[in-house]
Amino acid sequence: MFARTPVTSDDYQRLARRRLPGFLADYVDGGAGAEHTLAANSADWARLTLRQRVLVDVSGIDTGTTLLGERCALPLALAPIGLAGMMARRGEAQAATVARAANVPFTLSTVGICSYDETIAAAGAPCWFQLYMLRDRGLVQTLLERVWASGCRTLLFTVDLPLAGMRHRDTRHGLGLPGARAKLVRLSQVLARPGWLRDVALRGKPHAFGNLGEHVPAARDLDTFRAWIDSQFDPGVTWSDIEWLRGLWRGKLVLKGILDVADAQAAVGVGVDGLIVSNHGGRQLDGAASTASKLPAIAQAVAARTEVLVDGGLRSGMDLYRALALGARGALIGRPWIWALAGGGSSGLASMLDIWRRELANTMALTGVTRIADIGARQLDGA
Repeated sequence: MFARTPVTSDDYQRLARRRLPGFLADYVDGGAGAEHTLAANSADWARLTLRQRVLVDVSGIDTGTTLLGERCALPLALAPIGLAGMMARRGEAQAATVARAANVPFTLSTVGICSYDETIAAAGAPCWFQLYMLRDRGLVQTLLERVWASGCRTLLFTVDLPLAGMRHRDTRHGLGLPGARAKLVRLSQVLARPGWLRDVALRGKPHAFGNLGEHVPAARDLDTFRAWIDSQFDPGVTWSDIEWLRGLWRGKLVLKGILDVADAQAAVGVGVDGLIVSNHGGRQLDGAASTASKLPAIAQAVAARTEVLVDGGLRSGMDLYRALALGARGALIGRPWIWALAGGGSSGLASMLDIWRRELANTMALTGVTRIADIGARQLDGA
């Protein structure tokens, strides 16, 4: 019997969970606390109904647009995911290569397994880079100088992580906990996934934070790296640090993690080129509002002065359309792309991106629009 062809994000999530050890599958899937915000992110997109229109000439649909000055095949970028190279062999390099072929931006996480140089060498072009503000400002400056020299011109700075959220799934698997028992639990999960063990654990080495490895003292394994990274998150970051960063970075500067109109206005005030309406995929403050519920007010307040993007809970090309209708210029996705890569490899990710493009084009046709710029609140039913 042949397996069914994966089509939706849910399909790829199921494939990824069959392939990944339990602690890695839950690291990707899990949110903070009781995961109410995680659930609301997806549910609130699904609740938005669209106006179906008929007898409109939709023979010339174009899903292309620009994001942060870059021409893209659709208004979508791949969001930064820490440890992506643990979900698929050299995962960041694979994803960047697929993204370039699909003509959508890829964002490398500060705590990716692959370094920036390895990633762009595989893709054959620069990508976006995501930064956490570390206590060691000298290291921050070194990282930025390095990626700039390698061709990066778009920096996403994550502002909603002064410390890690309470992610109970990770704790249940013993992540970050001392002692042999926690390691034995994870080892048993690894041994239950021989395909992952062979392809990623053995053939995907080295398993270190590619952008930070040389700076981590006495690093022996990922537990050591994780402990060092956790100690480096700086809860004292304020808007003055953003001003310092703006003076340091000559390219596009985007703040990721804005969920309040006042913060969006402050971001514009320090001269950012864009912001991402985000609650960190529901991984930080459980009980925070969904991004779909916060996007319209933020877009109305600042979209005329800076580029507004959104992430969190989007699961299809139709959800991407909904984000545009609420005022975003484009969206970023995290879990869907890592599910597709982990569950289906490079071909799975390429197929997923093509499906999203076709879903977006189909939704445009059935709502009577042919250009991305024409999508707005009037396409929402009841608007």
